[in-house]
Amino acid sequence: MKIIVIGNGGHSRVIQDIIAARGTEQLTAILDDKYTFGFIENDIYFGPIADINHMVSEEIRIVVAIGNNRTRKRVVQLIGDEHFATLIHPSAIISPSAFIGRGTVVMPYAVVNAAASVGEHCIINTASIVEHDNQVGNFTHLCPNVTLTGQVSIGEGVVMGAASTVIPGVTIEDWSVVGAGSTVIRDVPTSSKIAGSPARSIKKAMPIEFLHRAGGEPFVKAKNIPLSTAHDRK
Repeated sequence: MKIIVIGNGGHSRVIQDIIAARGTEQLTAILDDKYTFGFIENDIYFGPIADINHMVSEEIRIVVAIGNNRTRKRVVQLIGDEHFATLIHPSAIISPSAFIGRGTVVMPYAVVNAAASVGEHCIINTASIVEHDNQVGNFTHLCPNVTLTGQVSIGEGVVMGAASTVIPGVTIEDWSVVGAGSTVIRDVPTSSKIAGSPARSIKKAMPIEFLHRAGGEPFVKAKNIPLSTAHDRK
């Protein structure tokens, strides 16, 4: 099977290594908008993302190798829902009863255990553990050494920072960000930013009245004003 990789940054280089380690696919093209014209190097085509419109066929599969979850989702939506490959490094351990969605990449030494479900276009990064009965939503990124213990539910687009841990039965809702090294012991609402052990909110807040008193464009002025942290006191 031939593979087109979209994106050519650091995350893409790791995916290219996975393709080489698997030995069952042929890397045909690397597309990135940093290229303004197409060229061939070492039998691989390099060019802008728009070139994919002329390259897709039944024998081609695509991997969107972009680390940012929102950007990866936008690119997937532009391409459509077909022709995506799922890539699992040979050293990863995947339970026969686990499900891995299309477009997802599972990196070296990761573990996905019994009855776990990982959605589409996710990144299960190096040495991450997805324990039994977990649900991981589409476009989520588990950074290196993340541990999701049993029966954890992770929504769409979540970023789990490196070496963060979630205790059993916790839900982290869509598009939340968990800081590196955090321990999550309670449910996390949509679009939250949390960090620490135990993890607490790290969002910053300022009364709108103060912003208006600042004069001019309040939000431009406010960005240079140090703000205190608003902790989650639950």
